[in-house]
Amino acid sequence: MKRILTIQDISCVGKCSLTVALPIISAAGVECAVLPTAVLSNHTAFPSFTFCDLTEELPVIEQKFQELGFDFSAIYTGYLGSLRQIDIVRSYFRTFSSPDCLKVIDPVMADHGKLYYGFTEEFADNMCDLCREADVILPNLSEASFMLHTPYLETYTEEQIRELLHALSELGPRYAALTGISFAPDEIGVYAYDRVTNEYHYYKNEKLPVAFHGTGDIYASLFLGALMRGHSVFESLDIAVDFTLLSMKKTLADPEYRTYGVNFEQILGDYAKAL
Repeated sequence: MKRILTIQDISCVGKCSLTVALPIISAAGVECAVLPTAVLSNHTAFPSFTFCDLTEELPVIEQKFQELGFDFSAIYTGYLGSLRQIDIVRSYFRTFSSPDCLKVIDPVMADHGKLYYGFTEEFADNMCDLCREADVILPNLSEASFMLHTPYLETYTEEQIRELLHALSELGPRYAALTGISFAPDEIGVYAYDRVTNEYHYYKNEKLPVAFHGTGDIYASLFLGALMRGHSVFESLDIAVDFTLLSMKKTLADPEYRTYGVNFEQILGDYAKAL
């Protein structure tokens, strides 16, 4: 069984980060080791929350992992809360790097053309540097714009998206994928580029008139689970689009659904069978 390490925060209540990565990747039939960067009582979309920073524990855990001879088929990063955490992740990449260890970065820091609360352009520049060491990066359009120092585009052409993908790939990763790309009001999907083969790939599905917290984390986890099960990068991106949409539909069909996340639990059986 393959084993991946995912590095991101954990919210005790709220479906995002580690609380979605662990069950989704496990459902894919892949061992999921977790490295919590912080513990929150609930995610930050709630009016208040507690926050326990675990930054100083991360190097200690890295040393113990190395001492015990752990290895990983992939290292997958999500929300990182500081410049120090970016530096620590870089150390993990280098400590556990091997030709067979895939490095996947979801550079969580911005949306709708704005950085999340507490993030700065310096953070975006450091995240950009970290992406140079990745094999696959999964930014949205806002995150790509901040990393590349290009204007955020609310409307765009296919050619502009291709130019952004090419620029992202020049940072270093073989695969760059822009999530949340839409060329029509009723569709949304992912646009990707393989730097080695010079191949572009666009996949879309239905766009629902709602937005839920945590769907980006769900998407990245669905992608990695499929990838670890032997699907190609492009196939895995497509699978993640379909099952993220299905989880949103399951949520809307639930008369008692909670607004802070989606009912991804209800799609795990179908997801596992699809792999």
